[in-house]
Amino acid sequence: MSNWIEGKVVRNRHWTEMLYSLSIEADIDPFIAGQYGRLGLNIGDQIVGRPYSFVNAPHESTHEFYSITVQDGPLSPRLYELRESDPVWIDRRVNGFFTLNEVPDGRDIWMFATGTALGPFLSILKSGEVWSRFENIVLVHAVRHARELSYRDTIRTFENRHPERFQMIPFVSREPAGFAMPGRIPAAILSGRLEEKTGIELDPACSQAMLCGNPDMVADTRSALKEKGLKKNLRRSPGQITTESYW
Repeated sequence: MSNWIEGKVVRNRHWTEMLYSLSIEADIDPFIAGQYGRLGLNIGDQIVGRPYSFVNAPHESTHEFYSITVQDGPLSPRLYELRESDPVWIDRRVNGFFTLNEVPDGRDIWMFATGTALGPFLSILKSGEVWSRFENIVLVHAVRHARELSYRDTIRTFENRHPERFQMIPFVSREPAGFAMPGRIPAAILSGRLEEKTGIELDPACSQAMLCGNPDMVADTRSALKEKGLKKNLRRSPGQITTESYW
C-alpha cells in the first residue's frame, strides 16, 4: 500500500536562482529532529520522489525542506517552480538516524554542514534537547558564495537567545568575504584556525561532532577530526564523530 499522501504548498522561498525552501502542510507520521522525509510529484505515469531533511522542528506543524535545483534533474526544478496552494506528494513515513539520540553525551557539540545540509541542523537547533545536553554549540556552515548563506534570521535567533553558548562560523570558499572564514573546513581544523576562531578545543574528552553534506567534506573533515583524536561514533563502539552524506 502506498504511503504517499497529498500535501499543500504553504510557501516556496527562493533564496537564489538555485536554492529554495518549500513549506508544506501535510499530516505525516511524527519525526525526530535530524530525520528526513520524501517529496514527490507526478511525472509521466508515476510519482517521482526524493529524500529531503526536515528544517522544521518536530513540534512545528508546517513541514519545511531546504533544497537546491539539480540541473536537468527530474524533480528539483519542478519543486522549485511550485507555488502557494499547489499540491505535492509527501511520504507519510519518516526515516534516518542522524539524530541526537545517536550521539553520546559531551560538553561541546560541533555541527559541520555544507550547502543545503544545513537543514537537519536547524531542525535540531529548534528543538530543546541540544540545549539541555550540551554547554557549547558550534554550527559551521560552508558554501561557495556568500549569498548561499541562507537562514540568517533563524540563526540570529539562536545567537540572540544563547550568546554565551552558541556560535555560527560561516565558510565561503570561492570569493572573499570578510565576515567568513576562507577555504575548506578540514584545512581550518588541521591548522587550528577553527579552534582559535571559536575559542573551543576539539577534544575527544568533551567534544561531539556531527557532519552532514558533501561526501568530500564529510570524508576529509572526519579525517581531520581523527587527527585531533576523535573517532567514528558507532552503536557498538561509541565515539565522537557522527556522519551523514547528503548526496
